[in-house]
Amino acid sequence: MKSIRLNRVVITALMGIAGIFFILPFLWMLSASFKPELEVMTYPIQWIPSTWRIIENYSQVWLGSIPFGLYYLNSIKVTLLTTALSLVISAMAAYGFSKVHFIGRDAVFILVLATYMIPHQAILVPQFIMFRWLGLFDNHMSLVLLGASGVLGTFLLRQFFMGVHNEIIESARIDGANHWRIFFRIGLPLVKPALSTYMILRFIWTWNDYQNPLIFLRTDSLFTLQLGIRKFADFNGEFYSLMMAGAVSAILPLLIIFIIGQKQVIEGVASGSVKG
Repeated sequence: MKSIRLNRVVITALMGIAGIFFILPFLWMLSASFKPELEVMTYPIQWIPSTWRIIENYSQVWLGSIPFGLYYLNSIKVTLLTTALSLVISAMAAYGFSKVHFIGRDAVFILVLATYMIPHQAILVPQFIMFRWLGLFDNHMSLVLLGASGVLGTFLLRQFFMGVHNEIIESARIDGANHWRIFFRIGLPLVKPALSTYMILRFIWTWNDYQNPLIFLRTDSLFTLQLGIRKFADFNGEFYSLMMAGAVSAILPLLIIFIIGQKQVIEGVASGSVKG
């Protein structure tokens, strides 16, 4: 027992040290966003600024010549719509592949999984041609539709739906419930941890997406935050304090969404380990 406890203490200490190293770049970025430009590159690193320029730095980011706030709102709009639509489509597909019996179900599911092996860059040109033909080029809806179908989300949620006992589904069917009612009233509440996990992943992927907005958007007023930061860097790239202030502003929604959903993620990991 003593050796097991000692191992746990050692592992915890090592993980704590690793966690400190992982968080140091973020702490430096946060500290640099509060400093005047001349103090950013001082060595040794001065973690606590001698002169605070929080208001000045963040004011130049949000109220400067670059419409940072507009880009921020565009990213929020695209990310929320994409995440919501992807959750609905992935959950419906996962339920169909796990609890609805039809001819060729497993073969279709394998075919869907096989599409995950295709590199995204390989289908960019067909996607570009198709969306331009549909009149969705230079439109936020193109970004929403591109991220709406998630093979990984379908696979993840299907594994959780497979853990829902068929007896529960059959009892609901006997009571007269159809698949739609079973899906919304029984299925979704039981896989809520998996939904939260995929929601966080999809939110992060969409928020950080740079390639799709770069290709499918041309109008400056439609730019998302990632394109906006690139434009901001072109104008202020030599001012690292301003760049760090913009970067801190950009990651705030990611921190918020993780803090809100981390409880469900932990529950999902715990329930998955118990089932295994």
